[in-house]
Amino acid sequence: MKSFLKILLIAFIAFSCKSKQISDESITKAITEGNFTCAEQMIRTKIATEELTPGEIWDLEAKIETMRRTRGEFTEDDTTVMAYIKGIIPDVTPEQIARWESTGALECMTIDGTKKYFWGAARNLFRIDREAKAAWDKVKGINPDDLDIFKASHIPPVIAQTRKGQIEHLSKPQKMRITYSITVKPNEVPAGEMIRVWMPYPRENKRSGNIKLLSTTDNNYIIAPDSYPHKSIYMEAPAIKDSAIRFGYQLELETRDHWFNFGPEDVKPYNTESGLYKKYTAERNTHVIFTPQLKQITDSIIAGETNHYNKALRIFDFIAENIPWASAREYTTFENIPEYVLKNRHGDCGQVSLTFIAMARYAGIPAKWQSGFVAHPGMGGMHDWCEIYFEGIGWVPVDASFGLCKSDDDKVRHFYFGSIDSHRYYVNEDYSREFFPAKTHLRSEPVDFQRGEVEWKGENLYFGRWKYKMNVEYL
Repeated sequence: MKSFLKILLIAFIAFSCKSKQISDESITKAITEGNFTCAEQMIRTKIATEELTPGEIWDLEAKIETMRRTRGEFTEDDTTVMAYIKGIIPDVTPEQIARWESTGALECMTIDGTKKYFWGAARNLFRIDREAKAAWDKVKGINPDDLDIFKASHIPPVIAQTRKGQIEHLSKPQKMRITYSITVKPNEVPAGEMIRVWMPYPRENKRSGNIKLLSTTDNNYIIAPDSYPHKSIYMEAPAIKDSAIRFGYQLELETRDHWFNFGPEDVKPYNTESGLYKKYTAERNTHVIFTPQLKQITDSIIAGETNHYNKALRIFDFIAENIPWASAREYTTFENIPEYVLKNRHGDCGQVSLTFIAMARYAGIPAKWQSGFVAHPGMGGMHDWCEIYFEGIGWVPVDASFGLCKSDDDKVRHFYFGSIDSHRYYVNEDYSREFFPAKTHLRSEPVDFQRGEVEWKGENLYFGRWKYKMNVEYL
């Protein structure tokens, strides 16, 4: 009877999905075309009827979860989106809408035959498309940007402190107190089962250190060793029926502005045989891939330039001038983030950082990921940036998302190319790496690690089933 039911199920899937076999290629094709229901049916049948390894099953179940998350990102229908757009451009035409959709400025996707828009698509349109942005500014007015205000007041004094001939400068430390917590909602985990939680924890380096842990909600915490690129503090506790479970800590640390005063004449030729050079100029699955599009664009940007400082600067300027910030989908939903950014010409801080890393590595400039939190006046929260390596100088920070500062002084204008401000601390020095202790289920953030991660033995707890809270006080 069991074998007979399996045969009927396979026949049903083959008929409903119009597929003669359930191969990895047919599943991928269905997902790419937005036929999520068909793809999920094929995956579940494959798991139920074939001899698969635990790893193969894990990968297939991850595809189902990725489709679920993608559905959760594309939630808006055309009625809602058009109403928002017409609030700014009342006489918008179908031709304009079609053009915005074709360029990716108005992000949409057909899922199971129905066009759905990204939840942030309507607002993003007025950030991404210059024509739409001009219409927004006309209706809403041009308001001062908190980040620009901070840059204008904070950066020039930092640069002015540098002594003549000094290449590297660290400002006096400022102290901040961080209170961080994750609260799991009631009844998300069966009573008595152990909830496992990883929270982001500051990492020591030149510009962020002297960390003093003041208190925790659990005395049996585990802080990940520095050898793990994702720095976390781990806690666990049993679920209690009808009760929210809170995990948290408080600490103090010091942060500094880190200013590098150097130029193209200061960098030396790379030792291309060194382990550092080979590691940080290599491709890496996923996201740091030298695709034809990335090669073509990077080659056009650095054409005729031989100095690696100037090559990196050209890439930085290209991103700053051509890739505006926009709200982003959850990173699980992308196969290749830099490809998406270069095609659609927009991205959030993590997306443009990965794009800069991939382009710099292709250009022969060692580059690596960094991320953590910012706490600037009027703004704060999760943030990503990166570092690049110059022979004779060392690793220097680059914040492609913060981009260019408004100034006639080129050192101020390019502050975030090679320098970084003190209103931040960093947690991660790579992306998509292992946790300590190890995590069992698919991460909520498979690329970055910022809000935190929560699971129990039965499943991962995705965002919405718990909430995080961070508070920063300057002392």
